[in-house]
Amino acid sequence: MANLKGAKPTLRPSATAIADRAPLTLRAASPDDLTAIMAIERRPGFERQVGRSEEAEHRAMLANPSFAYRLGVRAGGAVEAFAILSGLGDPHRNLYLKRVAARRPGEGVGTAFLSLVVDEAFRRLGAERFHLDCFADNARAQRVYAKLGFTRDGTLRQAYRLPDGTRTDLTLMALLKSEWEGRQTASAPFPLNFKYI
Repeated sequence: MANLKGAKPTLRPSATAIADRAPLTLRAASPDDLTAIMAIERRPGFERQVGRSEEAEHRAMLANPSFAYRLGVRAGGAVEAFAILSGLGDPHRNLYLKRVAARRPGEGVGTAFLSLVVDEAFRRLGAERFHLDCFADNARAQRVYAKLGFTRDGTLRQAYRLPDGTRTDLTLMALLKSEWEGRQTASAPFPLNFKYI
């Protein structure tokens, strides 16, 4: 959706069907999708890579207008990835990637999905800054974020308590709209073929 000349974009949720980029479609999640989201969060080994929430917390975030849940789905409807965004309505137009995960890491699906999410953050949601934190020892995630243009902003030392009670550092990363725009004219990692519905 184009902004009117002189109008300031706002961070706001978008329509359910958002963009197509084979083989995934980006769409908004609903409470009916929580089983698939929670199954991805709870895959073996993910507790050291991806945060997780209980169902009641997911339902509260889904109902909160400052959050947006996005899914990467296959043509048959299978959920391959999800993302949780926070900060819609932020007057400074900072959007936070609270969580992102793919069902089968290492196959490129997560990178393709996150590329769709980043494009939506700047195109549709009007973000000026898209930021995240990730476990400092999650090198795979940091490589994906860097591939999409995110840069390291710093470290939050011992900021996250793991399920076993130990604490770990978080790496802060961010991408600015101006940086994202520069990548659109250069060789982006994925071709742009957005279809807004």
